Amino acid sequence: MNEDTLPMTPANPELFEMRRLEMLSNTIFGVAMTLLAYDLPKTGSFDRLPDWTDLYHLYAGRLSALVLSFVVAGLFWFSHHRRLVRQPVAGRGIVILNLLFLLSIIVLPVTSGLYSNYRLSSAVAVLYGINLTVIAGLNAWLWWLARKSTWHEVAGAIFPVLIFVPGIAIAALVPQYVQYFWCLAFLGLVMRRFVARTDGEDAAREP
Repeated sequence: MNEDTLPMTPANPELFEMRRLEMLSNTIFGVAMTLLAYDLPKTGSFDRLPDWTDLYHLYAGRLSALVLSFVVAGLFWFSHHRRLVRQPVAGRGIVILNLLFLLSIIVLPVTSGLYSNYRLSSAVAVLYGINLTVIAGLNAWLWWLARKSTWHEVAGAIFPVLIFVPGIAIAALVPQYVQYFWCLAFLGLVMRRFVARTDGEDAAREP
């Protein structure tokens, strides 16, 4: 076999090739994002043929929770993928943290399903908020450990945590409105672009 075709392995046997974790994470994210809609048709029944009004009253809130969870999972999958690209190998501790992060993604269909059915329950909203906070917190921690010159990525990862943490208190007090507050976490994308542009301008000013 030609040497150029041999698979690359890390020089240190204690390091783990993150591309293997990437394959696992793609499967986990795919299954979790699919399961978000698994129980949606089973959430209610009608004593007659439903019309558009019936469908709206039964599914509007549930669909909003599903879309929120799907977008959140998609954004964290994208962030996770970018991080693994910048960190081709890692030690055991970082691998374990990544597995905990993936575990929090596995739990998302459960908490999302509860929230879609019981959005007005403060306990359920808090539980869902805690799940979102754990996902965002682990993602930010992993970006911090993987940081080099990617401070804009760290800033973009920390911003959702700053939204989800107070969101838990809001969920406990006014669960019917907290989903609108959670949507502010998507501004992390704006924060990442802003910090990236600021870093670029500062680098350009350096002699």
